[in-house]
Amino acid sequence: MINNEADFFCFVVLLKKNRTKSEKFTSTFCIKLALIYVDFFNLRMKNFKTFAAYNEYLGLNQPLDNDIDVGYYDPPNMLSKSEAVAVDFYRISIKINLINKNTPTKKPITAVFFNSPEMVVSEGWDVEPTYQGMYLQLSKKFIEENRFLFKTYLDYGQHEALHLTDDEVKEISAVFKLMMKYYESEKRNFNVLLSYINVLISLVEAFYKRQFSTDPKQYNHIVTDFQQSIIDYYNQPVSQLPNVQYFADKLGLTANYLGDIVKHFTQKSALENIHDFVIKKAKELLLENQKMNTTEVAYELGFEYPNYFSKFFKKQVNLTPKEFRLQAMKKK
Repeated sequence: MINNEADFFCFVVLLKKNRTKSEKFTSTFCIKLALIYVDFFNLRMKNFKTFAAYNEYLGLNQPLDNDIDVGYYDPPNMLSKSEAVAVDFYRISIKINLINKNTPTKKPITAVFFNSPEMVVSEGWDVEPTYQGMYLQLSKKFIEENRFLFKTYLDYGQHEALHLTDDEVKEISAVFKLMMKYYESEKRNFNVLLSYINVLISLVEAFYKRQFSTDPKQYNHIVTDFQQSIIDYYNQPVSQLPNVQYFADKLGLTANYLGDIVKHFTQKSALENIHDFVIKKAKELLLENQKMNTTEVAYELGFEYPNYFSKFFKKQVNLTPKEFRLQAMKKK
């Protein structure tokens, strides 16, 4: 029986120790544990399935549609302090000069915040009712039907907000004004709305790249940790090729967030970085272990099928493993 916080953490340790070898202590697993934690300690988490229920809780206008909801915040008439909260849809929220009483500095910030299903705002919020802002809410159905538009940013809320400059606030505000015009129109034109949502997401992409570049030290350790994790992976016997999700779980990040940061700072995708290291390791094995044949090298690197390794190597190096080894021997 779990009665207190100490009991809960003992439960987590036991659960981790007794999981099977095929199970990983992943970020998804941690999210599930967080939900269990909320349930065990009776934090009375509010879990909202619909826009209507969430808007009523906050004190926002009722949505005009079940799949898209656009609106402006009215803080004096809204809930300023909440319990733990989760929503079963996606939210993009822009808040200008927000003062969060839960932060030590209590300095106003202007930023874009993201919420997605399974993301728990465990502390809720406690804010001064003096900010301005706007929001976009999208159903899971809408996201699935238009996934190509939304790329990776909707899960960034698990990691960081997007801080905005004054000029960026003006650009986003202009887009929201147009979105509201078509959202509130009696002849709601979803194609036009979708176009403006696409513009908003494109702006978010551009502004995140600016944020990554503004303070590179904040992100450099992520790239370094990722690259070191690849090295560590191959410093032990392996049975399969690693993927981006594996390293994201190791670092406690979402795969999309890790991939975007790695791509921004290395100019190559996270998968390309993995492949580059695999090729580097393959070359070392081919040159330094002359007794190893191609099949043995393939298995050493985690390839399930040697033929796939040969094709992979040829695609990356423009030589088969055998040709590469022979060419290197001739140069000697």
